[in-house]
Amino acid sequence: MKQYIVDAFTNKPFSGNPAAVCVMEKWVSEDAMMKLAMENNLSETAFIVKEEKYYHLRWFTPATEVELCGHATLASAFVILNYYEPDADSVQFETMSGVLTVTRDGSFYRMDFPTYPLREVPVTDDMERAFGVRPVKAVLGLDLICVFENEEQVRKMEPDQELLKKIEGRIQNATASSTETDCVSRSFCPKLGIAEDPVCGSAHCQIADYWSGELGKPVINAYQASKRGGHLKCELLGNGRIAISGEAALVSVAELAVELE
Repeated sequence: MKQYIVDAFTNKPFSGNPAAVCVMEKWVSEDAMMKLAMENNLSETAFIVKEEKYYHLRWFTPATEVELCGHATLASAFVILNYYEPDADSVQFETMSGVLTVTRDGSFYRMDFPTYPLREVPVTDDMERAFGVRPVKAVLGLDLICVFENEEQVRKMEPDQELLKKIEGRIQNATASSTETDCVSRSFCPKLGIAEDPVCGSAHCQIADYWSGELGKPVINAYQASKRGGHLKCELLGNGRIAISGEAALVSVAELAVELE
């Protein structure tokens, strides 16, 4: 079985967010997929099996299976459209979040994702202690979005991972408006076994939705300010959908020496 390592939301290797992509002829056990995800120790390992009309796609962190992952979907589309169906312009994945369509647009891959209802929640002392800076606002959807006064606070913060685990939300996002892009953010995911996700596509289903409303713009150019860094173009489509686009770079192609069962 081949495994591809692809850096997503970048056009340069060793930046953006790395994902492992495994294209399989048939499903193996969840235990085997979980062990490989732990071995890879990346934010996500994607597993793909072609099933009639769609490719079935699942995502695993080193700790658990997740219901949506943006960067590993982009990486998976990159692999399918370049190495398995190079003449195709798009690919559809059956996932835990429904059918996700990814369309090739030059060097970019445009993903059609769901948005999530957002509701404002109180800013708490626990949030301030966890992030080391008090947010000016907090919004909860699938993940928690904490809004800060300026991007310097977001770029320089060093959150307490154990305190973050106690805060509501699958992922804790820190975001602020930006002078160079529309927004800058960071995503912390200790509940999923990831201290910091270098570039989180699924989080921007909520981050971009929030800033679109705040800035009155249907298109949000976002930057994830991790050490690796990555750019996302986000377009609110209405009807609970968002298009998130990014580039990708291949880092390696490997043949697994062990057989998964």
